[in-house]
Amino acid sequence: MQKRILIIEDEAPIRDMVAFALRRADMLPVCAADAGEAQLAIAEAVPDLILLDWMLPGISGMDLARRLRREELTRDLPIIMLTARGEETDRVAGLDAGVDDYVVKPFSTRELVARIKAVLRRSQGEDGAGMIELGGLRLDGQAHRVFAGDEPVHLGPTEYRLLHFFMSHSERVYSRAQLLDHVWGGSVYVEERTVDVHIRRLRKTLETWGLDALIQTVRGTGYRFSAQPAPVRP
Repeated sequence: MQKRILIIEDEAPIRDMVAFALRRADMLPVCAADAGEAQLAIAEAVPDLILLDWMLPGISGMDLARRLRREELTRDLPIIMLTARGEETDRVAGLDAGVDDYVVKPFSTRELVARIKAVLRRSQGEDGAGMIELGGLRLDGQAHRVFAGDEPVHLGPTEYRLLHFFMSHSERVYSRAQLLDHVWGGSVYVEERTVDVHIRRLRKTLETWGLDALIQTVRGTGYRFSAQPAPVRP
């Protein structure tokens, strides 16, 4: 089945170029010039992925990303930000807003299609069936759901994969590079700083149930998921 990709971009030439590339890649592009048109398109049919321009008329792409992450219908949708802002602080701000990846303008459509396919693989790939229960969390791999006690824990696609990996490999310490390789995939270029951003977002979500301490920082090495208290440093 064709993947439905919502392109939210106010510049018609870029919108048309991307739509053409997606059709050639056997995807179904849907175009929107602003947040209002995007909301109408989502109401008509929820896409498999959203391409979101940073600079939009009215509400910005950053604010729209935050809004999409708050709404139940779109909170789990993969989002790739299209931006001319290539500074590290801007990229981190985008990740903090809830996007899963970013592509800096000008970009090649070939690179963009490759990024789309990679994000779709990561968000819809095999996470494994079965139930994992650890530290007060219950992860249902078949249903792609996480619970703290009986309450659902709402996570974005990247945070879900990160938590699934941690819970499947508890008590082991992983460096940022190792987490990138296992969670994001070795063939995708993502900066190590990205791991810290998503760890912070995952901890903030788990903090609601007092479970943020399950993800422990191991100074000078990386991160560990453990139901045991972190060792006290002398």
